[in-house]
Amino acid sequence: MRRQAMILSLVGIALVSGRGLADDAATPATQEQPSAVEMNEQETAFQELLKDAVLVGTFSVDGRNGTPKPERYTIGGVTKVAGDRWIVQARITYGDTDIPVPVPVQVNWAGDTPMISVTNLSIPLLGSEFTSRVLFYGDRYAGTWQHGKVGGHMWGKVEKAAPAESESSTDEPSDR
Repeated sequence: MRRQAMILSLVGIALVSGRGLADDAATPATQEQPSAVEMNEQETAFQELLKDAVLVGTFSVDGRNGTPKPERYTIGGVTKVAGDRWIVQARITYGDTDIPVPVPVQVNWAGDTPMISVTNLSIPLLGSEFTSRVLFYGDRYAGTWQHGKVGGHMWGKVEKAAPAESESSTDEPSDR
């Protein structure tokens, strides 16, 4: 269950349309990041928002009454690849494992509001069928998540990571 929670936390932030992007998810974390493409002012602001960021918030699980649970995600940054395709440099921290993972994402815009989306995302060795939509506005995020038949909501604030935290996160995964 804790491994599933870690995966959902990663996917809650790094979200993609699985069509044509699943192969990109297998790109090794040590491979060079894609070269930057031209970005408009909103895209540049979005990139800056998620550079060395920590999303600190809460999540709920549909059908489970009770207090929402805390969650925390560490993001090294995001890079626009082409069109609406981006790479989110997320960190997976689970037990003795602490590695950066480049996750391909789709970013769509509702006016001035970016939305990261993923549909039936599969991350090799971690699992599949992750679907999520997460909106960012100012220093806040909110969205929905789904893994198989289990889903819910997520919301919180975007904070800048402390220097040591952006290098290596020791956060425990949430119990999703």
